[in-house]
Amino acid sequence: MKIRTIQTEKAPTPAGHYSQAVVYNGLVFVAGQLAIDPQTGERKLGSIEEQTEQALKNVSEILKAAGSDMKLVLKMTVFVADISLWERVNEVYSRVMGEHRPARAVIPTKELHHGFLIEIDAIAATEE
Repeated sequence: MKIRTIQTEKAPTPAGHYSQAVVYNGLVFVAGQLAIDPQTGERKLGSIEEQTEQALKNVSEILKAAGSDMKLVLKMTVFVADISLWERVNEVYSRVMGEHRPARAVIPTKELHHGFLIEIDAIAATEE
């Protein structure tokens, strides 16, 4: 089996030595996504709701580029800089994910890069 890397202009360009996602054996491994607008490169450091929405949008666009979808997410990991924000994060997450309930881990962190409040990564199946 071949490892395929994913790069789409509809999600932020990686700032380090990694791919937006890697596809292997019918699975998509999406790198952690921050609230960065892929068109402008702007760091969206507004409300936790805005940051959550943008991070999930970036995950979604990468999944689409990989031949997958949010409805095929098997597991998400959510890193949040302040656990007191969790209820607000979960409201946005629930709205975006709808009825689909993948496995999920929530990991409180002391802080994230550049003042971000949230980072989200995912593992999903492909539609292949």
